Amino acid sequence: MRRSTFLKTAAGTLLGTTLTGTAAQASAALQVNKIKDLTGPGLTDRFRMQATDLGIPARTPDGRTLYVFGDTFEEPRVGGGWWRSPVALWSNTTNLDAGVTWSGAVGGAAAQQLWAYEHDNPVFSTVLPSDVITIDGVMYLHVMVNKGLGNVVWTEIWRSGDSGRTWTHTGAKFPADLHGGLFQLLTWGLGNDGYVYVYSTAFTRSRPIIMHRVRKDRITDLNAYEPWGHRNGAWAWGNPPTPILEGRFGELCLRPLGGKWVFTWFNAADYRIDGIIMDRPTSNLYTARRSTLLWGGSWGAEDDTHVAQLYGGYIIPGSTLDSLHLSVSQWNTTTNWPYRVMQFRVRGFG
Repeated sequence: MRRSTFLKTAAGTLLGTTLTGTAAQASAALQVNKIKDLTGPGLTDRFRMQATDLGIPARTPDGRTLYVFGDTFEEPRVGGGWWRSPVALWSNTTNLDAGVTWSGAVGGAAAQQLWAYEHDNPVFSTVLPSDVITIDGVMYLHVMVNKGLGNVVWTEIWRSGDSGRTWTHTGAKFPADLHGGLFQLLTWGLGNDGYVYVYSTAFTRSRPIIMHRVRKDRITDLNAYEPWGHRNGAWAWGNPPTPILEGRFGELCLRPLGGKWVFTWFNAADYRIDGIIMDRPTSNLYTARRSTLLWGGSWGAEDDTHVAQLYGGYIIPGSTLDSLHLSVSQWNTTTNWPYRVMQFRVRGFG
């Protein structure tokens, strides 16, 4: 699928969509505002990456924050020279309310691709990040190997033992059709019980999510992932995975935060970014507290709560339940600019 077609699937048919019922009521008390643009002209020129998206953040072992980006181009437009993915920037920002700033790029003065490969080769076209996590001094990055956007060939896990400076393949490689294709795009969070909890879906913006858990020291072992499923009237680990929430899911972010768990995602069905607060990853997501954090909008009619052709919605480390900071992407698929990452703050979510 072409990049523009993939994103227009959500935005092109849902401009002006409104939410009714409990989610709208839960969102009424939220205070949402855009803090700043994080990438683009005047912001990331020095890294030779004016056009990029995603910006998936994780705390590094040395205390910084690493932001991992998807398809990246030197000029301020999609396709505008020097195509790389994934790339990453570090930040030393501690006061999120003042806005995230960049302290350096992985690779040196210019942001380099995290590992070498040729785009549009006979096997695949690009490699896109899914989520990144830090466990016991090591960072793990799950990526989707794509032959055209939305057509996953396989997924895999890379690791870094030096806070993101260098990356090596772990040997973990997952089939694209695993669990009916619902283990392509994932997010993960480390619990205090030694397990990493994983929500996943297909990279099509059209499918529900399923859940697994894996011991933190076996994250690269496909056979160690335990599915969560409903069978014979009960939910249990080890049952075949069944959807934990129906819908059309895009980018996902699951994190432990403030004694709770927070799940944010691009809701492709309703053209918005939603969030859920729950006690544990196995909580009933249908009854957990849910809010709309950002609404999709039309070009020329944006404000702090409405963003044209939005997606992403990753929780920035340093957030709290009552001051949730998100990295949010935006891509005008008609003009191919803006194609950038922005920072938003949501107050009152918790």
